Amino acid sequence: MSKGRVFVAMSGGVDSSVTAALLKEAGYEVIGVTMQIWPSDRQASEADRFGGCCGLEAIETAKQVASKLGIPHYVMNFRDIFAQRVIDDFCQEYSLGRTPNPCIRCNEYIKFEALLQRVKELDADFLATGHYARIDHSPNGYRLLKAVDPSKDQSYFLYTLGQGELQHLLFPLGDLYKVEVRKLAAKLGLPTSNRRDSQDICFIPDGDFRSFIAEHVPPKSGDIVDAEGKILGKHAGLAQYTVGQRHGLGLASNEPLYVLKLNATNNRLVVGTKDQLLGNTLLAGRLRWISGEAPREPVNITAKIRYKSAEVAVKLHPNNGMAEVQFHQPQSAITPGQAVVFYQGDVVLGGGTINNKID
Repeated sequence: MSKGRVFVAMSGGVDSSVTAALLKEAGYEVIGVTMQIWPSDRQASEADRFGGCCGLEAIETAKQVASKLGIPHYVMNFRDIFAQRVIDDFCQEYSLGRTPNPCIRCNEYIKFEALLQRVKELDADFLATGHYARIDHSPNGYRLLKAVDPSKDQSYFLYTLGQGELQHLLFPLGDLYKVEVRKLAAKLGLPTSNRRDSQDICFIPDGDFRSFIAEHVPPKSGDIVDAEGKILGKHAGLAQYTVGQRHGLGLASNEPLYVLKLNATNNRLVVGTKDQLLGNTLLAGRLRWISGEAPREPVNITAKIRYKSAEVAVKLHPNNGMAEVQFHQPQSAITPGQAVVFYQGDVVLGGGTINNKID
């Protein structure tokens, strides 16, 4: 007897391929689905050339895997919503002097909203992905946990999930190490067993985001100033820079200078020393809580201010839909637009978007 109907989001990579295989072996009725998100044939061909997800080659690979596993496979068109919710937002954020995380936006609005809704309309019990994270059903509801493999943990990208989504999601890879996943793929003879992991923003598969931004956000030159407002040079458009950036400033200085702030109001790029990059506190908005409720009082937890950063000790002060996050040790390059994600041990509490560094 089937454990239920599950649609697996298949990107043509090894992780989603093994996800489908594991779920079929576990007794689910498995259906593969690949999202068509590239807004033009030109970009789709670029995805194939650079190995990006969801291009024509990725779709064909996913079909091959589905055929090997003996499961149906479908392609669903999400081009318009992806362009609006992810690409347009990406460009808009950069134009405002912020550095967005499009993968989080894609998870929030495309995979776990639009796609989840579509498969539920097709009588799915679950949607599964190849994310490295775990879901636990406790007496108090569903919890999102870090993956067993710390080097592949992707819980940072999933903090926007709530109780309504988690009850319909499966993450079969959360208890596995990446090396185990590749071994399983090879054992099963899947064509994705040696496919390299995608490292780039999917809609900028060559990794040249500055050229992409320049095409979509008209560059407007302005002043480069120090923290006191002294003019040091000219920048090529704020969207070409991010907090913490050192190279490409075109400045002569006795000591290394870094981007401290992008002042979109005055079109000024503020630079300073490495010490000036440090901050003790940030303010975050657009908060999401896995449980559906924010902590009712200040709490000592840990947090990450970017995916590759270390998890550090903080004191969280929730206040009227905002959160003040105080670091026990100063952190470098706190970047508006990036996500700050809150943890308590292995449990993801939630997160939000960094608005600014307070001090």
